[in-house]
Amino acid sequence: MIEIRWHGRGGQGAVTSVEMLALAAIEEGKYAQGFPSFGPERRGAPLAAFNRVNTHQIKVRSNIYNPDIVVVLDPGLIGLVNVADGLKAKGILIVNTTKTAEEISRILNFKGKIATVDATKIAREELGAPITNTTMLGAVIKATGVIKLDSLKVPIEHRFGKLAGRNMKALKRAYNEVKMSNIN
Repeated sequence: MIEIRWHGRGGQGAVTSVEMLALAAIEEGKYAQGFPSFGPERRGAPLAAFNRVNTHQIKVRSNIYNPDIVVVLDPGLIGLVNVADGLKAKGILIVNTTKTAEEISRILNFKGKIATVDATKIAREELGAPITNTTMLGAVIKATGVIKLDSLKVPIEHRFGKLAGRNMKALKRAYNEVKMSNIN
C-alpha cells in the first residue's frame, strides 16, 4: 500500500488533488482512499489531505502518520508546519519550490528522495492563477509512478469541464519539469 500526505492551504486545491488521484487509481482497477483533515476551515489555513492506493482492499480508516510520500503544494508551509514529520526514511518528498533539493534537505533535515518543481510558475503560465493542485499531480506521478498519467484525463475532465485541457497541460508540464534528487 502507498500512503500519501498532502500539505497545502485552504483554497489551493489539495483536497481536489486527493480526490482526483483516488478516482484515477480506481479507474486503473486499484483500491484508493482520499480524505482531508482540516484545522480551522478557512481559505489560506494550513491543511493536510491523504491518499491510500493499493492493489487490494484497504480496510484501515485513519489519518496517515508515516507516509511513503509527502507532497507540499505551498512552499510557505515549510518551517511553519513540519511537513517531513513521520515521512519514511525511504520516502519521497515532493515540493512546489524554486529551491534546489539540497536546500530543501538542509531546511527540513531530510535525507532521502526529494522531487522539486516550480508548480506555481507553471500554474500561473498555464492556468492564469497560482493554484497548483493539478500541476503537483503531474510531479507526483513522475516521482512515484503511483498511477498512469493518462488515468487522470477522465477525473480532470469531469472536475474542470472547459478548463480540463489547460489543467492537463499544466499537469504534463510539471511531469516533464520535475527534478528528482537522492540526498544521502
